[in-house]
Amino acid sequence: MSFTKKTIKDVDLNGKQVLLRADYNVPLDDRGQITDDYRLQQSLPTVRYMLGHGAAVVICSHLGRPDGKPNPKYSLLPVAKRLKELLGVEVEFAPDCVGERAKKAADSLQPGHVLLLENLRFHEEEETNDAEFAKQLASLAQLFVQDGFGVVHRAHASTEAVTRFLPSVAGLLLEREVDTITNVMENPNRPLVAVVGGAKIADKIEVLKRFINIADIVAVGGAMANTFLQATGMKIGKSKTEIDDVPLAKEILELAKEKSKNGKFVFYLPQDGVVANKIDRAAKTRIVDWSAHVIADIENYPKRPLRESGLVESDEMILDVGPFSGAFIAGAVQLAGTVVWNGALGVTETVGLQGPVGPFAHGTELLVEAMTGQFGNRPFSLVGGGDTVGYIESRGLLQAFNHVSTGGGASLELMSGRKLPGVEALENK
Repeated sequence: MSFTKKTIKDVDLNGKQVLLRADYNVPLDDRGQITDDYRLQQSLPTVRYMLGHGAAVVICSHLGRPDGKPNPKYSLLPVAKRLKELLGVEVEFAPDCVGERAKKAADSLQPGHVLLLENLRFHEEEETNDAEFAKQLASLAQLFVQDGFGVVHRAHASTEAVTRFLPSVAGLLLEREVDTITNVMENPNRPLVAVVGGAKIADKIEVLKRFINIADIVAVGGAMANTFLQATGMKIGKSKTEIDDVPLAKEILELAKEKSKNGKFVFYLPQDGVVANKIDRAAKTRIVDWSAHVIADIENYPKRPLRESGLVESDEMILDVGPFSGAFIAGAVQLAGTVVWNGALGVTETVGLQGPVGPFAHGTELLVEAMTGQFGNRPFSLVGGGDTVGYIESRGLLQAFNHVSTGGGASLELMSGRKLPGVEALENK
């Protein structure tokens, strides 16, 4: 399926004042410095295209959760400075996104120049999809361009209401995101393998159901796997879990069981894990082999495995998939034509003592190696989710994947088959 909405390539931009909705919700350190500019980098082709075709570009975005009030901690000023470096052109900054100062700055902007407005969420009207607030935003331009894929699953003033007051089209990033994800879900190169991590099943219930319906293999990792294991009756010690999600886990397991009866389908839960009694870079780890029993047998031969080698103790936490499970998932990737990955398989944020791979990131690292062709097969790879993208960026591997999505929630909604309000509001071709 090709993208059905008008894009910036379908309209005349010359001499036009354009309001661009970007997603510049980037992480900042304690000094207000940007620690990850991936979303800025991905927006550059759209901005450069419009500048090259004679437009004056007014950019609006949000940053963080300032709860509808101005807060210097969430100012977009550092973004303006970084955007100037990336674009190589002057980027003016307005201290508000609506009102007299914003209007004056926008009106004086010349074609080929860029203005970044202050954080939209300094006004509570943004998230309530307030029409009057959207009208004020629209008064800054003659054309609206939606390119913030990370926000189009929300009906906010800068994604939905603003389209009532201006001709509205998509940017190049939005087009690429929607096209790529939709094509993977509707017409993948098979076998299709889905690897789903993260914490809450409730957040990913719809996408899990969709994958059970369309994928050949679904592998689960991360804290979410703990809830599934708990649903099977396994004791998981003090591992992170969502006890309220256990009924959902049972529902998903039942759906997967029915699917596997009717054809070749695998729903895979970890069979072993890396455990420790605290999340710490210096914590002593061990492998618990609760289902496979391969590692326990090998480690203890010729004696029988110790009972604790298959049990998570009450003071322990499962913090990563074990080597057997990691190898199984990597093996599935070796057979895949397409792999969709959303959510790390372990606690990848913990920094290692012996190198870049932390003590609870070995499963995720094995998956990365398999997806990037280090064992032979290199499937088409689609990656989404904030922690996942953050991990592969920290490893300097963003370019090693076919498509790394800029939107976590939006990509999940799209994968689930839901309509995105910020896309639906744009003009059809």
